[in-house]
Amino acid sequence: MPVREEPVAVEVRELTKRFGSFTAVEGVSFTVGKGEVFGFLGPNGAGKSTTIRMLCGLLNPSSGSARVLGHDAARHPRRLRAEIGYMSQRFSLYNDLTVEENIGLFAGIYGLSGSRLRERKDWALDASGLAERKATKTSALSGGHKQRLALACSLIHEPRLLFLDEPTSGVDPVTRRNFWNVIRELSGKGVTIIVTTHYMDEAEHCDRLALIYRGRLVALDTPQTLRATGLTGEILRIEASPVMDALLLLEETSRCRECSLFGSAIHAYVDSARDAKPVIRRILQEGGITVHSIRPTAPSLEDIFISLIEDEDRKEAQAR
Repeated sequence: MPVREEPVAVEVRELTKRFGSFTAVEGVSFTVGKGEVFGFLGPNGAGKSTTIRMLCGLLNPSSGSARVLGHDAARHPRRLRAEIGYMSQRFSLYNDLTVEENIGLFAGIYGLSGSRLRERKDWALDASGLAERKATKTSALSGGHKQRLALACSLIHEPRLLFLDEPTSGVDPVTRRNFWNVIRELSGKGVTIIVTTHYMDEAEHCDRLALIYRGRLVALDTPQTLRATGLTGEILRIEASPVMDALLLLEETSRCRECSLFGSAIHAYVDSARDAKPVIRRILQEGGITVHSIRPTAPSLEDIFISLIEDEDRKEAQAR
């Protein structure tokens, strides 16, 4: 019986995964709408990959549920895998095969045959821009071309949902921008995208963002709402030299909740920019630091996520 088309592509309820005494994912709940570009963020080891493996039906949860494209991911993984695509952070195709051979291999894995096989192979060669290089060994391709080939192979069976795990890691800015143009085109056609990324400028392209930390979901909203409501304090942008010495000094003062490098400047998370600004200037000058400027600035997504993670660390420390 065909699965009824629903506006919700993914529904996760209290999803938990334990490995012995270690809890990798704890009580995670969220939904993803059809055609939505959903960003899944978090530091290494936060539980992102474990969650995605459960959504793909590759790992059974310890408790909770994941319903993906109308399928129970734990009970019907084979049905689910026929309708999803996956592109890994690491280039997962075979370097010793040609472009065309890799495409043919993935087409076979997904059970394509006959006229549809020929049609989708031609599509993949065209979509990846590698039709003239179909006989080239994949090992000889540039990073950008490998990325495009991997994406084409993950889409060859026309999945309704696509998982992208750090898809633009190690590629140039132009390729990254073009890649996100493709993601938006797919979303416009109704394909649901779940993407993990460490690039905050890429996170801005997502319809909604989920931040997972130590296995728990600590934020879930649009980029715009997270920037507007994610901080209880303010951000000061500090330009000073030497910048690393300035950072070390500021990390020791109670005026700053958190400090981090932001390009060649420092972003300091403070309770009140007006009150903290003169104190910070004095601390730096007394420490032999040249202060070029201190001014309030709008928080970036990176500022928001750092503050949320620090808040979680403080809560855990207070609970001990």
